[in-house]
Order: sequence, then C-alpha cells, then structure tokens
Amino acid sequence: MSQRHSARLLLKAYYERLYERMAAERDRLCERIDALLSAEVDQQGFGPMDRDKVQAYREACLAFIDERIEMYNPIGIQYTFDRSTSRLAGDLEFQINWYDSRREFENLVATARALVSEVCDEVPDEMLCELADRLIGRAGAFPDESIIANYSDGPSLQKLPDYIVARAVEQVVCKRDPAT
Repeated sequence: MSQRHSARLLLKAYYERLYERMAAERDRLCERIDALLSAEVDQQGFGPMDRDKVQAYREACLAFIDERIEMYNPIGIQYTFDRSTSRLAGDLEFQINWYDSRREFENLVATARALVSEVCDEVPDEMLCELADRLIGRAGAFPDESIIANYSDGPSLQKLPDYIVARAVEQVVCKRDPAT
C-alpha cells in the first residue's frame, strides 16, 4: 500500500470520526449554538432582533448541523458515486459555496500525508482511528477554517448560520477555537 493510498484511507477515517463525534455531540452543539448566536448578533450589531428572527437563524444553524453530519456520514450518498463523479461534485461544491475552501482542502490532504509519513508508509488499520483523531486536532473539521476566515473578513447575516455552526463544531467536536 502506498503512502498516497494510506493518506486517502486516513481522510476517509477522518470524515468517519467527525461523523461519530458530531452525532454523539449533537445536543452539546445545539447548546453551544444558542450561546454563540446570541453573542455574535450582539457583537456585530445585527440586532436588535425579535425572537422570531433569532429563532429562524437558530433553526438554520440546526439544519446546517444535520447537513454537516450527513456530509461526514461514511455511508452517505457521497460514497455511492465513482471517483470521477465525486470529483465533479466536489468541484461544483467549491464553486457554489460563498466561501472558498480549496486551499483548506489542500492543507487537509497535506496534513494527512504528513501524519502518514510520520508513522510509516503503510498505516495499519488499527491506527487509522488514532491518526484520524490527530488529524482532527491539527486541521479541525473541514471546511470550518474557510468559513470562519471568510466570515471574519466580512460578517453578514447571510453567512451567520454557517459561521456559528463552524465555531460550535470547532469548539465542541474538535476541542479547539481557531477564531479566538
């Protein structure tokens, strides 16, 4: 097995671990969203917002959590297509998001390769989970870094739900906070 193949396996394990962590921490993510949303609305001067408007943003955040869980799902729809179709879908996603996560993805792949090379060229299956946890610790959850950086460059209500979810995921699931 080549180092490149081991890195690809590590990335799959990374997404699976993110899925497991997010599913297990969903309730804590929801609680964290409430605190982050309220603080961000006040900090950016988006308010005052009536209760219905805040609730609508909260519901959008909760929907984004579920979307993210499904994105990381190891048996989700993204694994039913061949590699060329998956690559095309990835390219399309890079084009339609309001943030550009290509550099972050390249860094994620490079970090996965570096982790593999630290261990050995062929990573034993029993080490994948541990390495995936280390990758999450180093890189966070993709595409949070891109979302946080883009929002920080120009906060807006349109970007708010993605940003709040990215911050919550980094704090609760990845146990880090790159935004501070």
